[in-house]
Amino acid sequence: MTDTSCLIVTVPDRLAGQRLDQALSTLVSDYSRSRLQIWIRAGQVRVDGAIWRARDRVVGGELVEIIASHAPVPDLMAQEIDLDILYEDDALLVINKPPGLVVHPAAGNPDGTLQNALLFYDPALAAVPRSGIVHRLDKETSGLLVVARTLAAHHRLVEQLQARHIRREYDAVISGVMTAGGTVEAPIGRHPVDRKRMSVMPGGKPALTHYRVKERFAGHTRILVRLETGRTHQIRVHMAHIHYPLLGDPVYGGRMRLPSAAGTELRRVVREFRRQALHATRLSLTHPSTGQSMTWRAPQPADMVRLVAALRAHAAGDAEETTGRAT
Repeated sequence: MTDTSCLIVTVPDRLAGQRLDQALSTLVSDYSRSRLQIWIRAGQVRVDGAIWRARDRVVGGELVEIIASHAPVPDLMAQEIDLDILYEDDALLVINKPPGLVVHPAAGNPDGTLQNALLFYDPALAAVPRSGIVHRLDKETSGLLVVARTLAAHHRLVEQLQARHIRREYDAVISGVMTAGGTVEAPIGRHPVDRKRMSVMPGGKPALTHYRVKERFAGHTRILVRLETGRTHQIRVHMAHIHYPLLGDPVYGGRMRLPSAAGTELRRVVREFRRQALHATRLSLTHPSTGQSMTWRAPQPADMVRLVAALRAHAAGDAEETTGRAT
């Protein structure tokens, strides 16, 4: 059985000159450009009441109606994988994702993902775009994700995300000692040479990251990060851009950095921490059915607890040694 929903958007003037499919992929970001092209070819997209081709150019101000059809995806396998569900009702699920779990199947990870697990837990999610996943986390980033269980809930949560009404906060450990918090506002796009990486670049999509200092160590800093936009690898790219890369980041972190006189225990813990030190710790949104403001928190996973404890112990020992020399 195929479910349908109707989406209506107005093309802003800033997208003037773009192809219809290109403009819609920006405005309706929960659907892929290829999916939008299928609907355009099928006559399910009308621009000011008329059927356009995907390559037709918009001028701004057009009213676009999209009849979005959602059929179950037969080639996506349901798999029994443990899920840490912090909350659930008829409209949504809130998941605490462990590090190492991929969110969507992709090249190199055809199954064993959060999406496969969700289809096993609730087969009805096959009729919701991306099995209800509203936003994603990188494979090695842990923490909170919201999943919509109905088309209506999905649409409303995506609207909240696009309007920046969903609040997402992250606990992170960065290399280097920050003196104060701040904001990074820098556009992010696909790296022109290494297509698996993202980078700050002219012409990229707008990206805004706020951060504040939580705790300082001898050569690292624990920070809280709040996202206003949700670009791929946003926190990792922005922190590297201001020369404070995430500890353990294999893509943007550069060589491993250790504070001077780091002891055996700290060296061991840092070397064994084989992922970016990033955890989605707090999620706030308006419930799509009740309109109630809701907030969830997820404590640090065990590997980050060990990491922070080792950094804290080294910093305390360094401070005691400095005090002893002074007296």
